[in-house]
Amino acid sequence: MIDFIAQRMIQAVFVMLVVALISFSLFQFVGDPINNMVGQEATEAQREALREQLGLNDPIPIQFVKWVGNAMQGEFGISYRMGKPVDQLIAERLPATLELVFLSAILALAIGVPMGVYTGLNRYSWLSRVFLTISLIGISLPTFLIGIILILTFGVWLGWLPTFGRGGTVDLGGWQTSFLTLQGWSHIIMPAFTLALFQLTLIMRLVRAEMLEVLRTDYIKFARARGLKQRSINFGHALKNTLVPVITIMGLQIGALLAFSIITETVFQWPGMGLLIIQAIQFVDIPIMSSYLVLVALFFVLINLTVDLLYYAVDPRLRIERPGPAH
Repeated sequence: MIDFIAQRMIQAVFVMLVVALISFSLFQFVGDPINNMVGQEATEAQREALREQLGLNDPIPIQFVKWVGNAMQGEFGISYRMGKPVDQLIAERLPATLELVFLSAILALAIGVPMGVYTGLNRYSWLSRVFLTISLIGISLPTFLIGIILILTFGVWLGWLPTFGRGGTVDLGGWQTSFLTLQGWSHIIMPAFTLALFQLTLIMRLVRAEMLEVLRTDYIKFARARGLKQRSINFGHALKNTLVPVITIMGLQIGALLAFSIITETVFQWPGMGLLIIQAIQFVDIPIMSSYLVLVALFFVLINLTVDLLYYAVDPRLRIERPGPAH
């Protein structure tokens, strides 16, 4: 177990170093940051003083080492557009994005897995056909169009839900949460469902396919021959053996939810990291862009490490000790 974790940690460090190098290279190939931070009326002496303050006169390797050291401490420089520390901007926006991603993942699992199990066990029922039709729509329609349809239906025509913003929040030790107010829930439910719909349909189809395959295996036939109850076979044996691919997809999709929440946050004007990065791209705000890239990569690495550990817990074959060298 310790060797398994150590190998994954070494791989994670290597991946993060590569991502850090890519992020740092943005500073070298997207123009002079001084031009974005000062106006045309700035003198050459002021420009040189700012360049020295930012460490841009140092050799490139030294700049990279300093940048990595600062990033490990959570310091990503100053935003060119806002003139604020990037870590402060991230701390303000990250709770909104994490809550949106968390609720979307819960919705995708809570709805997608039961739908997949039902369509796998009842392939020819009319409800299964309805679920498959819904899943086809969810996979085919782009996210922004789903969001616009929900806004038009529940926000404009019915007037049940607000169409933009985050609503009321509660401060929990510096963490602004929407989960403790009714207004916060009314604002988050539409963007969360919009973000979850594609993952929901993907999980449903995956669980259905795995259930159909597992139910045809020999050990399921033996379980039936032993006289086990159908409920025990379906949920104690068949469903358990579909968890490994579901864990894989869900782990990757949580990272994708975080990385691609940009579209949903833009449609609903959700004040999270997605909206921040869109504005940073428009103004070529390199410190925010590079820090976002590092942050998303870090979340992917942590999620993949968690998925590997869940593999270890779910699949007993991974827990079999490797044989030592022959003597």
